[in-house]
Amino acid sequence: MKPLNIGLVGYGFMGRTHSNAYRQVSNFFPLEYRPVLKAVSGRDAAKVKAFADNWGYESIETDWRKLIARKDIDVIDIATPNNLHAEIAIAAAQAGKMVLCEKPLAMNTPEALKMVEAVEKAKVPNMVWYNYRRVPAVALAKQLIDEGKLGKIFHYRAKFLQDWTINADVPQGGAGTWRLDVNVAGSGVTGDLLAHCIDTALWLNGGIDKVTAMTETFVKERKHSETGKMEKVGIDDASAFLARFKNGSLATFESTRYARGHKALYTLEINGENASLAWDLHDLHRLQMFDHADKGYVRGWRSIHVTDGDQPYMKHWWVPGLQIGYEESFVHQVADFIQGLSSGKPANPTFRDGLETDKVTDAVLKSARTGQWESCQ
Repeated sequence: MKPLNIGLVGYGFMGRTHSNAYRQVSNFFPLEYRPVLKAVSGRDAAKVKAFADNWGYESIETDWRKLIARKDIDVIDIATPNNLHAEIAIAAAQAGKMVLCEKPLAMNTPEALKMVEAVEKAKVPNMVWYNYRRVPAVALAKQLIDEGKLGKIFHYRAKFLQDWTINADVPQGGAGTWRLDVNVAGSGVTGDLLAHCIDTALWLNGGIDKVTAMTETFVKERKHSETGKMEKVGIDDASAFLARFKNGSLATFESTRYARGHKALYTLEINGENASLAWDLHDLHRLQMFDHADKGYVRGWRSIHVTDGDQPYMKHWWVPGLQIGYEESFVHQVADFIQGLSSGKPANPTFRDGLETDKVTDAVLKSARTGQWESCQ
């Protein structure tokens, strides 16, 4: 296999998931390229060195610009807070590097558009880390929809619930809680959690035409972990919206960090004229299906155990009946990206796909301000 030299920017939670995927992918997928953990970049030299030693990176940088300038780096993988995505991605594209970027693609639509223009002008392979597309059960749902099993789609509903910010003493800003700082995150649950739901929905059910939304910030002020001062909270703690898809179907989306008892409850359901599908992240290897074509006396919801070799991705793993989990969705994403390099057919979601999700999140936030239906175009 040819080496594919990875330069990772950021060493937090997502940096770990990406690094794990690069290390595992060649063991399970026959690919033309083999990821090489060449270098990782972060501002804290001691912490980035510890990360590099743990995951097996050959070298470190404390300035991402130096990482991009290196001739021995093929791919720049951006696993930083959201406010750094655009600058790093654009610089990487201009340097001729392939670019992978964590979600959401950008802080807002205009910024995302600049990123799209940069990678397309440079003609460099690019992808956004919306990993839930690569869960085998979700990929099976896509297959069934594309095969026409559901017929005309009437409804789509999704929610993503957490509870980790209920305590008003949780600070905003800094390495651990940057997602609560609007200047770093861009938005709250809309861009962080609902972006996952939206990306999956666009993939499964096509484009969204317009939305009407409401958001709420329950704790209005929090101490900033870097300044030590109480500052206004600018992100949304909860977000809910109605949507109309371009295919005529209706949708509801909901997300909050104030749902006590939920750490990461992501569920979706799709209702068509012939069948319905449902999926739950907490039971991620199962796809629930109701097929009206079943004979009446046995008609009901079935639980499809997605572990067999003829189901998406599963032939690369274990024997039927033995499931995989969250981490493997990132392995699948790396495998698809590399296969795209070999075939010349880009793996989705590309930056342009990520732009479409950012258009929807911007429309949601705008609608919450105006109280009106807003276009996602």
